[in-house]
This record gives sequence, C-alpha cells and structure tokens, in this order.
Amino acid sequence: MRPSLLNPLFAPVTSLPGVGPKQDKLLRYLLSRDETPRLVDLLLHLPSNVIDRRARPKIRDAVPGTVVTLEVTIDRHRPPPPRNARAPYLVYASDDTGDVVLTFFRAKPGYVEKLLPVGEKRYVSGTLQMYDGIPQMVHPDRVLDEEAIAKLSGIDPVYPLTEGLALGSLRRAIAQALQKLPALPEWISPEVIRRCHFPPIAEALTRVHQPVELTDVLPDQPFWSRLAFDELLAGQLALALIRAQLRRPAGVRNAGDGHLRNNIIDALPYALTPSQRNAAAAIADDLKQPVRMLRLLQGDVGSGKTVVALLAAAAVAEVGKQAALMAPTEILARQHIKTIAPLAERAGLRVAILTGREKGKERRDILARLADGEIDLLVGTHALIQDDVIFRGLALAVVDEQHRFGVRERLALTSKGEAVDVLVLSATPIPRTLVLTYFGDMDVSELREKPAGRQPIDTRAVPMSRLSEVMDGVARALQSGKLVYWICPLVEESEAEGTEHLTNATKRFESLQKRFGDRVGLVHGQMKGTEKDRVMAQFAAHEIGLLVATTVVEVGVDVPAATIMVIENAERFGLAQLHQLRGRIGRGSEASTCLLLYSEPLGEMSKARLKVIRETTDGFRIAEEDLKLRGEGDVLGVRQSGLPGYRIARSEVHSQLITQARDEALRIMKDDPKLQGDRGEALRCLLYLYERDEAIPLIGAG
Repeated sequence: MRPSLLNPLFAPVTSLPGVGPKQDKLLRYLLSRDETPRLVDLLLHLPSNVIDRRARPKIRDAVPGTVVTLEVTIDRHRPPPPRNARAPYLVYASDDTGDVVLTFFRAKPGYVEKLLPVGEKRYVSGTLQMYDGIPQMVHPDRVLDEEAIAKLSGIDPVYPLTEGLALGSLRRAIAQALQKLPALPEWISPEVIRRCHFPPIAEALTRVHQPVELTDVLPDQPFWSRLAFDELLAGQLALALIRAQLRRPAGVRNAGDGHLRNNIIDALPYALTPSQRNAAAAIADDLKQPVRMLRLLQGDVGSGKTVVALLAAAAVAEVGKQAALMAPTEILARQHIKTIAPLAERAGLRVAILTGREKGKERRDILARLADGEIDLLVGTHALIQDDVIFRGLALAVVDEQHRFGVRERLALTSKGEAVDVLVLSATPIPRTLVLTYFGDMDVSELREKPAGRQPIDTRAVPMSRLSEVMDGVARALQSGKLVYWICPLVEESEAEGTEHLTNATKRFESLQKRFGDRVGLVHGQMKGTEKDRVMAQFAAHEIGLLVATTVVEVGVDVPAATIMVIENAERFGLAQLHQLRGRIGRGSEASTCLLLYSEPLGEMSKARLKVIRETTDGFRIAEEDLKLRGEGDVLGVRQSGLPGYRIARSEVHSQLITQARDEALRIMKDDPKLQGDRGEALRCLLYLYERDEAIPLIGAG
C-alpha cells in the first residue's frame, strides 16, 4: 500500500486548474507515460536551462538582442485596423529615458487592454529588438504589476518541451504541483546528508524549479544532486531487496551428474573456449549452492553466451527441472533457438519456442507439454510471463539483454517456479560501475575470447562524398557472390526532427534497388515478424545479396556468410551500437570489411567514437571508452546520456553517488531489512516516489 502521505503527489495532472485533455495528451508524450501523468511526474521533470530576467535597465540603456525587464508606463494602444486582422496590435509605453513598442500578433480582443491598462505602471520582460530605430518587444514573456514582480526571483527555468506545449503553461502546472508538496520525512541518513551537504527534499525541488541563483539548476549543484541521490538510492534499495529475496536459502538444488552437458559438448562442432569452460563451471557450482544463483554472463558479440546458457539449462534438466530463456525481441529469441535446437536434439534435451507468433492450437500444445514437464527449456519473449504459461518445475531463468526488461518482468518470470536461479546475459560488456547500478551485487562471468576460426574485421571510415566508390565496391562484392549488409539509422523521415541529411532505410533501399534490382532486400522494425524472417531467410540463402536494414539486425542475427557491412551516417550511432552492428559480420571463416560512412563535418565526439571503433574489436575496451565519452545511456543501448531507467541521475556528474547509494542501501538492508519504524516508513515513501515500489511486496514475502 502506498503511504497515504504521498496521495497528493499521485493525483493526476488534470486535477490542476488549466490542465485539460489537450495538455494531458502532450504531457503524456513529454513525460513518456501511457496514462495521465501525476504531479510527481511533473516535479521530477527538471529544467534544462534558465533565463536571467534580473537585468532592469532604463529603455535608453537596454542592449538590443538581450533579455531585459523594463519598468514602463502604458501610454496608448493601437489595435489593428478592422479589415486587416494580420496587422499587429501595438502598445506604446515609456519611462523617463525613452519609448518602447510592445507588439502582439493575433491578440484576442480585450486581452491586451486588460493586460496593459493605459496610464498604469507595468514591468515587461522579454528580448528587446530595434525596429526602424525604435526599441520593440514582441510578445513579452512576462507582464507584471508591482505586487507580482516583488515575488519574482528574476530567474526563469526552461524545460525540455514537446511540440504544442507552451513553456508558460508547463511552468504554471509545475508551480501548482509544488504548492501541493506534502511534508515528506527524511530518508537519507544524517551522516550522508552531512557529508554530501544535501538540502531537504522540499528545498531541493523548490530551488530547482524556482531558482534563486543561476547555478541552482545545474546537475552538479546540491539541489539536483540531492534528487539524483534519492533516485539512485531508490534503485539500489529495490535491487538489494530483490537480491535479499533471491539470496534466501533454497531447498533442493539444481545441478545433476553432467551427462546431458557432456552430450552437448560432444555435439559442438568446436571446442569450448577457456572462458566458456570457466563460466559453465561457475554456473554449475552456483546451482549446487544452498542459496539461489544470481549471475551476470557478459561477453562480446559472438563469444558464445548462448551455448553457456544451454549448458546451464542442461544441468537443471539432469535433475528433471525446467529452464526458461527470455529475450527482448522475437528476432533474438528465434536466433537463440536456431543455435540451441540442433545441439539440444543431439543431446536429448527437449526445447520449444513461445513468442507472440505462436497462436491457437500450436500455443495450447506447447503450454500443455510445458505443464506436463515434457519441455526442458522454453525460449521466448515477454510471452513467457503471461499468466497461462505454467511450468511443471522451473528452476532456472535466463534473461537476455536484461537492461531492456524491468524488475517486474524479471520477478514475473522467477515467480513461476520455486527458488528459481537467475542467469543474466549481456552482449554489451558492462563496466563495473554500471554492473552495480543495474544489477546490484551480482556475480559476474566474462567471455573474453572469440570462438576459434573467427576472422579479423577490417574497419574503415569513409566520407559520404565517396558514396559512388562505395557503391562500385558493393557491386564488385555482389558480383563475386558475397553477402552485404547496408545499415541506415532511420526508417521514415517523420521519425525525428532536424535529421534531413540522414538517409532513411526505405529511400536507400529504393536507390540501391534501381542499381542492383531484385538482389536487394529491406528489413526494419515496423515490419511484421513473419515478413522480417522471410527477408532474413532469403539473405541467408543467398537469394538476395544486399540487405538494407535499420538497427533491427543489431542483436542476434547470425548469417556467417555475410562479410561486408556499410553503416551509413555512422556518426549518428553510439559506440556500443556500432560495435554490435559490426559483430554481425566476421562470423564465418572469411575476412570481413566494415565501412563507416559519415557526413562531414564531424564533431569531436563523433571523431573520437569512429577512431575507437577503427582501432579495436574488443567489446570490453569499447565499453570503457564509451563510458568515458558519453556516459552510460549508450553503453546500455539507451539513447540519452542519462542513466537508462533514471530520469535525474546523470552518469558524468553523479557517478560517485552511485557507490554511496549502494553502500547506504546495503547498510539499510543490514539494519532494517523489513523497513520498519520511522525511517523504514520514510524509505517506503522513497521507493514509491521513484517508482521502485515493485520491490516492496518482497519485504514481507517469506
């Protein structure tokens, strides 16, 4: 149950005066919510900048092109002539040094007269321009009387917006939400508050939204940092609660005598790498321990994680238990089954796949076999966590690309069995600090080597001005029977603003089709799954030689014969993404080439990224460099440079707070694992405020 103290903050934004259905729709989009946002969502939407309105010159001294606040007397109004509604409404005003014209376009009748009554004194704030030698202010941002200006700090916050949402109406809504802030208890321990100089939360929220100094809205200042620490602490505490739940003693353990594992190893066409052997041994050891396993298996593209996961599933099957492997996309799930099925069959392991595409009788059959214990390993997408999916004895949950799943999905999967062991796979090598942020104190296995026989990839950066040479090279490659990927960043023009120079996949497909005819295929994320699979199958079967694609091929697509990749607008991709994409080639026995096409001029960040990607194919080094260059957002395949799943904490500013938040969470778990008493109640408030409350039911759970 949410503490009743928080109820005012969980009221819908539509309960505020002036926020109607239209605003609701825009705010849903701005704040990434499926349903009507709440006041707390508004309060955690922080400013990106400020406007300084403290300059109050006389009209004569005002500098054109700057934001000024003028104290003026309103002299006269000149409405537009009746037959010309497009002409501006002009208001003439003055002080003792000169005149200024206040200009309004398409003003509502009566509005300006009321706002600026003739003969009265008003304060007008906005950007001053010169027009025909006369100072002019078009649509002043603020028009205030004596009483209102006295309350104003003179510094206005500027927020990230969405088209159609006015800055003024967002500011008003946030100011009203601040009025409803209840007296919140303090959940941070006194020594952390002292050490970090944190203000109380109400002061932090107020000063960020109603700054008194220009620096109040900076992420590295105490007000924002306090909110970032709260958010990180909520995340770390939720992880610690889940961890404690997973670490509770478990009864019957889940590893057998090794006969199925040996069958799989014998069926492999190659020997396991040393790190695959170590990881498999560590997992088998975890499965025998009296507490549940929570292990992260990270390895580069093509390092053989699927096989290690299969060996873990086999260990569980040896004692008659079941395993599930959940992947974020259908392409990935089908990729896993493609690797797993032939090996499993030879070893005597029964596997099946369940995604949104298995329907009707086929789905009912799979569910019946699962419930009867006739399936040892079920591979699938979110479809695995639906209510009617019932395992006879689930003992191992393997979660692939974990950061794309929320805590809820993980819990939903592990709750389908008793004391389920958890193995998380990540194709993005994750630096240590991030492992802490996303997974808490998890055991980590790394697959460092590439499987035997993999060829190096020659990576080159080529400017767009040499596109015709690249096309000629692709023609030669197709002539000699090679398979080529051509990656574009967007599907349709409408996907992003200000991206006119980006080629979208559909356009590039059409231009390549003109030259190469029906040897070209197209896949992108908006196509149906069956359609994507059909084109991918044509590519793998050499029926088409050139595949134009968006980043849907980034993870889990395995066509060993493909040896050339062109990445268009490479400067638009993050390092981790470029590395993932490049990992789609160089999977067979032939040498491969990756061409990074970029638009000039290149920014410093893009230059640095392309340099790193040319120099190394070591995913671990790339992840570390990526973290240095742009913060975690991209390391984990999430676009913004904040922390994915975090709205306030910024990697480049608050990284030292991550470890402090983790230590604090561990201390809380040691002193008060059930979150009782006053501080426990305060911490429950914290978990609800930052939407980490899915961990709360675990506190009382057995």
